[in-house]
Parts: sequence; structure tokens; C-alpha cells
Amino acid sequence: MLSHALSEAPIGVFDSGIGGLSVYLHLAQQLPGERYLYYADTKHVPYGNRDSQDIKDLTLTAVQWLYEQGCKLIVIACNSASAHALTIARERYRQIPIVGLVPALKPAVLGSRSGRVAVMATKATLEGTLLNQVIAEVAEPNHISVSKYFNPELVPWVEAGMPIVSPTAIRLRQQLKQLADDDIDYLVLGCTHYPFFKEFLLQEIREQQLPITVVDSGQAIAARVRSLLIEKQMLASSDKTRSDKTRVDNPLRLYTSKYDDNLGRVIKRLLGEQVNIQYVT
Repeated sequence: MLSHALSEAPIGVFDSGIGGLSVYLHLAQQLPGERYLYYADTKHVPYGNRDSQDIKDLTLTAVQWLYEQGCKLIVIACNSASAHALTIARERYRQIPIVGLVPALKPAVLGSRSGRVAVMATKATLEGTLLNQVIAEVAEPNHISVSKYFNPELVPWVEAGMPIVSPTAIRLRQQLKQLADDDIDYLVLGCTHYPFFKEFLLQEIREQQLPITVVDSGQAIAARVRSLLIEKQMLASSDKTRSDKTRVDNPLRLYTSKYDDNLGRVIKRLLGEQVNIQYVT
């Protein structure tokens, strides 16, 4: 039986930037009685354009920091970091459960009627072993064609607050039309930043009357975390007993590796609330 203190420890969430807050929102919805410690490596964002060894080194540094803060479970809420560093992180930190991300390709494959789906992600995720393993094990046996799309402007666009009047927004609208013209009926958002503009995509799909379904990984990741906490008897006591599913007070502590005047405003826009930001070196 694990100690009461361990069950009350926070869940660590890590991303290269603030995109992983989309995963945090799913976690907070399914596990409202937990406390969360979020670390954004804003000094080195984005990871998607970095080489594999660089991503591994940065990810292991972040995991070590979260481990030292006493987290009971760590979510690598970054597809690029998961693609290149999840395996080695699990090998080095066997004493703590680590959950990684992989684009939600399986529901797209199972739901597709056209036989063509697309994954929109960073270069590192698209080239990583996790996604390509899922393509080989899930898409190919079902004779589903998977197209890969990378736009280096998308992560900076989200970090900047997603201004609607911008060249990136215009190109995103054009990209949706092109996907439909290519007979793609499922679009998988393969980066944690991207769910923040999911509503923008859905609105464009409705306005252009495009036959495209958009999916992301956040809900499945949160369900996996909940399952692991129950299995390892680490569910917070407030999650065990709470029936009204209201959140604990101040559930989120947010740390970043680089000071940014604009960061607080962007986070408030994404989360709908003000969060105190602390900076670590």
C-alpha cells in the first residue's frame, strides 16, 4: 500500500511550451481533485525543429526537475518529446509512471470512410518512431493512407495567442480546403499546441461545409493517467470521495524556463483564468 503522502503528490506535466496546457485541461476535467505541476521549457520552444539528441537531452532535464519536485506521475505532454525521448525517460526513471503522447491515429483509421487521413504535427513527431509504429500497426493493415503535414508557423502562432488576422490563419484555412480536395476525411492534431485552435478549424469546416472530422489525443491521455493512478493506488483522496467533481483550490502551479512579458496574457486567454507563473533556470 502506497503512502497517503504519495497519493496527494502532484501530477507533473511537461511540454516545450504552453501547448501542453491542452492536455492539462483534459486531465483537470477527468481528475478534478488532483494537483498539477506544469513545466514549460519556453527557453527552447519549439522542440519540433530540433534534432533527436537535443530533444532527448532537454526532455530528460525536464523529467529530472519534475521528479525532484516530488511528482507521483509525469505526463510528457509534447508529441516531439514523446517521439524521441519517452523510451529512454522510462528506462531512467523506472520508479515513477511516465505517460507520453502519440497522435490519435487509431480513432481516425477506424472512423475513416474515404480511406485517407492526415496527421498535422511537428517535423520531429512526423519523423519519430511512435507515429510511424502506429501507422505500420494500425493504418497499413486497415489499408488506410496517412498523409503528413508540417507547418513550422503553427506553434509560434499559438504561443502568440492565435491572431485570426494573420498569414498563418489564412494558410490554415487554405490547408483545410486542400485536405478536402484530397479526399481526406479525418485530420489528426499531432501536437499539443494544436487543440487550442481546434474550434477555429471546426468553424472553418462548418463554414466551408467540408467533410472532415478533427481528433486529438488529450482525452485518451487523461483516461490513461486516471487508469494508472487507480491501478497504482495513487489517486488523490479528493478524487476518490468527490461526487460533485468540483476542482480543488488552485490546482495548477506553472513554471517556465524563460521570462516573457506576454506569456501570462496568452495563458489567461487559453485557460480562461489567471495563473501565477514562476520561473526556473
